[in-house]
Amino acid sequence: MEKKRRVSYTYRLNILFLTIFLLFSSLIFRLGYIQIINGEAFASQIDNMKERMFQTDVPRGLMVDRYGTIVVNNKVEFSVTYMMPSENTRPSAVLKVAQTLEPFLTIDTSKVTERDKKDYLLVTMAEEERYQLVSREVRNNVDSHTKLYRLEVEAITEKHLKTISDKELKIIAIFREMVQGTANAPQRIKRGLTDEEAHLISENLDLLPGIDIQLDSSRIYPYGDAFRGFFGNVNLIPSEKLPSYLVRGYERNEVVGTSYLEAQYEELLKGVKAVTSQEGENLVGEHLFEKDGQRGNDLILSIDMELQQKLEDILDNEMDAGKHSFIKDRSAYAVILHPRTGDVLAMAGFLDSVERENSNMADHVGVVNKAFEMGSSVKAASVLTGFQEGVTSPGTKFNDRTIYLPSTPPKGTWNKRGFGWIDDVYALEQSSNVYMFEIGMRLANCYYAGPNTQCGWTSLTIADAYNVVRNSFSQFGLGAETGIDLPSSFNGMQGENTNGGKLLDLMIGQYDTYTTLQLAQYIATIASDGYRMKVNLVTEIREPVADIDEHGAIIHKFEPRVLNRIEMSNEHIKRTQLGLRRVVTHGNAAARFSESPQYEVAGKTGTAQVKVGVQQGEKTTVIDGETQTFVGYAPFNDPEIAFAVVVPHAKLDINGARQGMAQHIARDAVKAYFELKEKRTGPSKAEEERDD
Repeated sequence: MEKKRRVSYTYRLNILFLTIFLLFSSLIFRLGYIQIINGEAFASQIDNMKERMFQTDVPRGLMVDRYGTIVVNNKVEFSVTYMMPSENTRPSAVLKVAQTLEPFLTIDTSKVTERDKKDYLLVTMAEEERYQLVSREVRNNVDSHTKLYRLEVEAITEKHLKTISDKELKIIAIFREMVQGTANAPQRIKRGLTDEEAHLISENLDLLPGIDIQLDSSRIYPYGDAFRGFFGNVNLIPSEKLPSYLVRGYERNEVVGTSYLEAQYEELLKGVKAVTSQEGENLVGEHLFEKDGQRGNDLILSIDMELQQKLEDILDNEMDAGKHSFIKDRSAYAVILHPRTGDVLAMAGFLDSVERENSNMADHVGVVNKAFEMGSSVKAASVLTGFQEGVTSPGTKFNDRTIYLPSTPPKGTWNKRGFGWIDDVYALEQSSNVYMFEIGMRLANCYYAGPNTQCGWTSLTIADAYNVVRNSFSQFGLGAETGIDLPSSFNGMQGENTNGGKLLDLMIGQYDTYTTLQLAQYIATIASDGYRMKVNLVTEIREPVADIDEHGAIIHKFEPRVLNRIEMSNEHIKRTQLGLRRVVTHGNAAARFSESPQYEVAGKTGTAQVKVGVQQGEKTTVIDGETQTFVGYAPFNDPEIAFAVVVPHAKLDINGARQGMAQHIARDAVKAYFELKEKRTGPSKAEEERDD
């Protein structure tokens, strides 16, 4: 019995092993059949069913002013795009699509280069024509396609190029945009299609493989040119920056912020692209899934657009009133800051260049990228430097008279008679040059008692004094980074530090150069009792919401940040503030601010002597002129605003210049700010943005 049972188990195991062997044999046979007999067909089918991922751009985030007014928005527009099926798509196939598309599209041909034309001719030439460019004998000795291509390009003459018609030029313009894309990624050929263009192309998509119409967006500015320069521009990725964008996950054909705020906050403004997954050959398969994109985050700006417009109007009006007051270009720059936070409330520039016809325009960015000698408006920093270094103190008196130093032209007072013995407050009130000279000389170990006395300074003490003054001035922001949230800004220029006479010029603002923004930060630092605040253009980042009139949740809030506290005592700062107040109540700004004493302005005038070269035929004539400046803050006891105004390269008063242009602008800007506190009506939209 036991023996029969063992035979039965053995029999069953043999049957099981045989069955397994037959199944594996069948599987191996089937795999071989698929691989050998139908391998190519199945591989092609797999390729045809390959999944592709497409990303579609979304609108950029909005920019909104401090009162909730949208100052940079988006408008929906149609774009025509081309998606190259694969990297090995022949240029002739792409050109054929461009030729079919040309009748439906108006396109700018100004960007077409000579190389683009030559590439077009090579693609359209018959084989025999290309042999006429480079003979068979030469071709046989060329070891690469790249070298052969270069020879063919070089062989195309001006005569060949002149055969290109206007119609072909349009085709080339379309073709050059198409081939700049990458396989399986939509490349924009043209943005902002007209309705007629969109309809014509849509109706003929079956004749245009790879061509599509997509919804796009472009930037619009409801308030025209107001603050326009600082918003920045968006455009295709600049070629020199392409590698850095590619490693960050961008596509070659993407539109990005290329300047100012658009560039500074690109990562936040760009949004999250919509994603579509598709399978099939030639991009005409079934959609597997779609993921909605999200508009970019919104920037809440520090600026007050209504005040910005008023400041721009004030500049325009003053430049019109002083149209004959300039040596060459008419220009003016102004900044209004909140001294306690560093927020920019308004920032504007005007430029009318005689070298360009009809060039009357806004030059807002000149506030941060143009530097000038600022004249006496920096004297508060000079006084505080003297206090800090111990070469003078509150109440110290110096004799305001002409100073005669070896190897230096006479250094005198702007008041021909001199002011006599004056203290620091009176020196600020009346803008004494000599008082500031005395501080500079003492910093360099020069104690001047009269024309026949030894000064005592040396090249070493002079160089040390330069370092002390510039280090002190930088604490206020003069010649230093302001911290403004822009990709770049200018810090001005410094002269050499070996000349004693120029050291004295530095003390009265007629040597080193500063920007209008630096000048504003300097006076804001004094207004805020010595705290230099980082300058801000963006105060919050918010999530986008469907209703653009509503605010999304706060992602990040930029709190006011102290860059440094100047190394001066409260007593010294208060003393200097008193001098600035007396400039407006008793000094040379009193007359222009007497109409509005309720604003309690403190400030400082400035006039820097300049020489401007004017081209007259083949000869350059150098003309003496001046840069007018005014800095200040208000109200005196609890400052809400600090401001700086610069009017460069004006004629001298004796040559018919309008006097006090910088003071006029400052006075009207202060008035505009406080009037808006009483009544606001909102900024005025540009003509093309107004509702019917």
